[in-house]
Amino acid sequence: MNVGIDKLSFFIPSYYIDMTELANARGVDPAKFHIGIGQDQMAINPKTQDIVTFAANAAQHILNTDDLAQIDMIIVATESGIDESKASAVILHRLLGIQPFARSFEIKEACYGATAGLQFAKEHVTLHPDKKVLVIASDIAKYGLASGGEPTQGAGAVAMLISAEARILAFENDNIMLTQDIYDFWRPVGYDFPLVDGPLSNETYIQSFQKVWKENIQKNHTSLSDYAALVFHIPYTKMGKKALNSILEDVPESEKSRLLTRYEQSTIYSRKTGNMYTGSLYLGLISLLENEENLQTNKRIGLFSYGSGSVAEFFSMRLVEGYQQHLLSDLHKKQFEQRTKLSIAEYESMFSDQLHIDTDNEFSDPTPYSISQISNTIRYYHE
Repeated sequence: MNVGIDKLSFFIPSYYIDMTELANARGVDPAKFHIGIGQDQMAINPKTQDIVTFAANAAQHILNTDDLAQIDMIIVATESGIDESKASAVILHRLLGIQPFARSFEIKEACYGATAGLQFAKEHVTLHPDKKVLVIASDIAKYGLASGGEPTQGAGAVAMLISAEARILAFENDNIMLTQDIYDFWRPVGYDFPLVDGPLSNETYIQSFQKVWKENIQKNHTSLSDYAALVFHIPYTKMGKKALNSILEDVPESEKSRLLTRYEQSTIYSRKTGNMYTGSLYLGLISLLENEENLQTNKRIGLFSYGSGSVAEFFSMRLVEGYQQHLLSDLHKKQFEQRTKLSIAEYESMFSDQLHIDTDNEFSDPTPYSISQISNTIRYYHE
């Protein structure tokens, strides 16, 4: 068996703002956004698009009739849930047309959730090689207008199909996990926006990576030369670079250059999207695969997953021969090309235009799977 990622894709909202314009509107030097945090654009969604909309659009392009018949588990990782009780995975199960005898649920642990979902999927497919699991990371990162976290907002989803004969990446059995009870980022029930201790969050992120990396070297007997690239959870693109640089101090210049160059390739899509929370690591993975032409098959890609609160994990996957043929590069690049740029005034208006689930209403957003109606607090989606 070759259990791993057989197909993957992402979806981002069709609106964005330019970070230079946001900086100017907030009286900030644009370099603080473009260089300081490493962001050029930010994805913006209207109230008629939520995590179900993103997830369904991300998944629809990677599923065929055979997949729908073989999937017996759908896992949604999110910290932007639309209901305290009912999982969005149940709604997606119907919208996508997956066969009825399947397990559907959500996972929450800040930005780490999708990694937990992948590991659950890996074990399930290993035991049931004739089945497939759909794992989707879908989120909306919002901190408030003119807030400290505003430039690290974003939205979107990544969908991954896990099978026993993966055609893109195969799992290695080298996971290193770390849990620490730290309040660096949290959102109590009833709060619209999260609470953040920025300096503590940055420090915890970097220290968590250093801890799992050190443990990985000791337990799995690997070194930097064993990895074609390292991919990071990137709430903003400068964050992962800081963590990577923290282990490169005594590394030969050629090795350092190789890893940093490939890190930059992994941030191309995120620089245009912003923070995707649970999907950020995997958007970075797609960006690396679709923008770096010199990756060799059977080489390891190391992945660092981090969820505030906090849980971290380092693991690796091997590139499958011919993986390039199964990427959706043209589709993904077209998404960026077809977006509509908003002025800052338009963005602020869209941000403040909230969905009221206690008010029955109908909507006409042409985006597939967007919300078509609110009735008796239930969201109905265009199909």
